[in-house]
Amino acid sequence: MTAVPEFAFVRAAACRDKKVGNCPEVALNIPGVVALRDSERPDTIVTMTTDQWTTLAGAIKAGEFDLSA
Repeated sequence: MTAVPEFAFVRAAACRDKKVGNCPEVALNIPGVVALRDSERPDTIVTMTTDQWTTLAGAIKAGEFDLSA
């Protein structure tokens, strides 16, 4: 059985306000791995490589996932 790493999840500054509901949380403390989860579903964790994270972040910044379009 493979041990599950201990991820240290953090929220974006905008999500640290108690008035904000669920927020995405990101963990970058394991070298080469980025872990994501929804604060309302903390037991469901998605992982990706740092290269995959860089590609995803670039696509988001470029507007590829703009829901208002």
